[in-house]
Parts: sequence; structure tokens; C-alpha cells
Amino acid sequence: MRKGLLNFICVLLVLLGIGYAVSVLRGEQEVRVLRLAHSLSPRHPVHITMEYMAKLVEEKSGGRLIVQIFPNEQLGSEKEQIEALQIGYMSMTKTSTAPMESFVPQIRIFGIPYLFRDSEHFWKVAQGPIGKKLLEAGADRGLKGLCYYDAGARSFYAKKPIYSPEDLKGLKVRVMQSIMSMQMIETMGGSPTPIAWGELYTSLDQGVVDAAENNPPSFETSRHFEVCRYYILDEHVRVPDMLVISTRVWESLTPEQQRILQEAVDESVVFNRKLWAEAERASLEAVKAAGVTIIEPDKALFQQAVKPMWERYKGTELGELIEQIQEIR
Repeated sequence: MRKGLLNFICVLLVLLGIGYAVSVLRGEQEVRVLRLAHSLSPRHPVHITMEYMAKLVEEKSGGRLIVQIFPNEQLGSEKEQIEALQIGYMSMTKTSTAPMESFVPQIRIFGIPYLFRDSEHFWKVAQGPIGKKLLEAGADRGLKGLCYYDAGARSFYAKKPIYSPEDLKGLKVRVMQSIMSMQMIETMGGSPTPIAWGELYTSLDQGVVDAAENNPPSFETSRHFEVCRYYILDEHVRVPDMLVISTRVWESLTPEQQRILQEAVDESVVFNRKLWAEAERASLEAVKAAGVTIIEPDKALFQQAVKPMWERYKGTELGELIEQIQEIR
């Protein structure tokens, strides 16, 4: 979306009272309202997590701070939502780290395939010094990370079976607006095709793309399993979700409001991790019951295929970060 159009929307939404962080009166009480937009279905566990967070914010503030949530790309794609935060017409967004790569280059680290050994390794990094530093890396660009939410491991799904990278050759694979995602698919031999999440069901159904990749809850709640009858558990990358707030909005909050919001966010992360584990199992069972074939390929074949991507970053800042993460036990 062009900046001129975004500026126009900024003014329009502020005038309509649905942009930025607005204050309203309820009786004699002033209430601060933070608008949070994202692209997921209300059935998705991360949306449910944010509802839990919003409830905590309202309770902890005595109703004086409210988080209002807009799911399903109601206020634009993930990239457009991030741009909206920079301009300041929207308060918060939940985004995958992949679209954040264009705004905060260090975030590309999450797009390195097979970087994390497992979920435990990922969370040690995310909640340690490296993860915390990356949350703050976009502050000078108007983007403050509040937390990571579990988005599990991403795997391929397609209209035909995929057992190895060889089966990706010639396939048009939907990817997020992400340099790393595109490099990964190219390295494996596929043809990366960036498409907005909200347009993907139709694109798969009409043959614009042959395959996509995501975690089990997203595959299930989006109903992409109605089109793609094979889900391949190669678990090539762990790209977390991030809850991000506009630095303009954050700095406009009182210290007490900042404390309440961060406390609620931190508590929601604990809730999210438990909810995610349950949702992941339930989603795999649901798509299997709907007739989807779950394939468990030899992951070593995929790990071998993406080695050139690791080699590409040796000697760079990203390469050093890869080494640091690999050393964490």
C-alpha cells in the first residue's frame, strides 16, 4: 500500500474514531482504547490468546485500558498493518516474524530453516537475551515487540504427496512476503509465490499455486485442507508470531498503563504455549478425520537441501547469530 494512501486512511480512521489509540468517556471515567489488528480467524489459538490478553488488560486496569481486536485482515494485510503502526494510525498488530523482515532485518534469523532443534530450544532463545534484543530491534523504526506467541513449526501442504525436496521441483509454493521464505523454497527447488493469507484459499482452489506451508492450526482453521489433501510434517522452520505495538502509542501510555499491558502480555504467553500444544494436536486429528493424508517424511533430506542457505550467511552478522543460537543448549 502506498504511503500517500496510508496517510489518507490514517486521517480518515482517526476522524472516525477507529484509528490510533483513542480515549473515550464511560460515565465519568476516561477509557483508553488500543486497536489491535491481525490476519487470523477468530477460531485460531493465537486469536484466542489475544482475547485472553485483552481480558487481563481490562481487569488489571479496572476498565480504564481496553484492547479492541480486529481479526481476518479487516484492517489490511500483515504488511499493511505493520506500516499502519509506523504511521501511528493503529496501535498494535499480531504478525508473523516473516513480514517483519522487510522492516527489521535482524528478524530474518527466524527464517533460517532447521535453525531450532525443537520447541524447547526455540523458547530458550526467544525468552533469552537474543530473543529480547530482537523484540527491541525495530524501536527506531516505530515498532516495539511486546512478546512472541507460539506458532509451532511450519510444514508443507499440497494437492499431491511430497516426500522429499525433489517433489517440490516445478511446484508453485505460496510463501509470505519474506526474503527468507523465498530463498528457502528456491533452495529446495520450488517456485516461491508471495500471496496474502486472505487470498490463499482461492489461489489454491483455482490453481494459482500448487502448495503452501504453515502450522497445523492455521492449515485447519483456514480450511485449506478442503483443497490440499496432503499435509507433510517436514517442520522446516519455526517462525513465531510477534505482538507489536506502535512506539508512538507505547510512549503515549502512562508508566502504569505500560506496566499493565506488559504484564497482561507476559501472562498471555504462558496461556498461549499451553493452548498451542493442545490446538496443534487437535488440528492434526481434525484434518486427518476430514480425509487429509499426513505424511512424515525423512527430515534429513530437507535439512540437506537447505545447507546452501546456511552457507550463504557464513561470515555475516546473521551467520554469527546462527552460531550463537546453535550454541544454546
